[in-house]
Parts: sequence; C-alpha cells; structure tokens
Amino acid sequence: MNTKTMEGLVGAKTNMEMVNTPFRVYKQAKLNDDTETMERAMGYMNDFSGKAESYKVKADEGTKEEAKEAREKAELERKKAIEKRREEREDLEKKLEESRAKNAESKVDSVEISEDGKALQKEAVTEETVDTEVQSQKPAVQEPVTYVKIDANIVETAPMKEMKGASINCSV
Repeated sequence: MNTKTMEGLVGAKTNMEMVNTPFRVYKQAKLNDDTETMERAMGYMNDFSGKAESYKVKADEGTKEEAKEAREKAELERKKAIEKRREEREDLEKKLEESRAKNAESKVDSVEISEDGKALQKEAVTEETVDTEVQSQKPAVQEPVTYVKIDANIVETAPMKEMKGASINCSV
C-alpha cells in the first residue's frame, strides 16, 4: 500500500473519530441552552470534518498512484515475458539448425529387414508359379541395398553392408 494512501486513510479515520468529541459537547451544550459552547463545538466539528475531507482526497491520490504503478509493473512484466519467449524461441531455432546440420552430415540411411521379412523374401524367390501372367506381375526380388544420396536428384545404390552412424530400422 502506498504511503500516501495509508496516511490519507488513517488521517481521515482519526479526524472522523475526533468529530465525535465536539459533537458530544454540542449535544450537552444544546441541552443546557449554551449557544456559545454550541458554536465553538460546531467550529471544531467543521475543522475535523474539513481535515478528514482533505485526508480523503490524499487517500484518493495515493490510490490513483498505486493503480498507475501497478499498470507500469504489469507492463514491465509483460515485456520481460515477451523477451524471455523470444530468447527461448531463438534457442530452439539454434538447436533445430544444429540438428539439421548434424543430419545433413550423415548422408547414409539404412533399412533393416526383420526375420519375418527375410523369410517372406526367401519364399518369394523360391516360389514357382504356373501362371506366367501372375509371375510377371510380381516384383523382382533383389538383395538388400543401401541408398546413398549424392546430389539433390542423384541417388546411388550399393550392396548392403555394416555401416556406422545413424540408421533407420523398419519392420516388414
């Protein structure tokens, strides 16, 4: 809480409580028909009420200042959060670029055929079909090969061999 607000609230409350004393004196003087004491008590009540009003204005100013400070603080926090997200995004982009560069260096991909796939391959090679038309529609079965990308449009094949580096495993 702002000091201006606290001072205003405390001052207004104190002066409103202090109005009670001259008011009691005023009531007593009214019962005794003492107009001079009544006027004096009314003067004190007006003074305390005026002071309470000025403290109320001070409290209102303090409240406005607090609201302004809170808005400024919220704006600053928002800007910090935006900057933090921007830095995190840049870090993520750097890591992504490093990952892409690392993957670009590794130009060899390999495919491993599961045991079931190898068995199916052997069956397809040894199977004899009477119908030649069906035989011609079957894809030619070849030994496993490795595809190596040389250029954007050129792909070279090589016999499958043990290779080090990144590999892709596929089950058939």
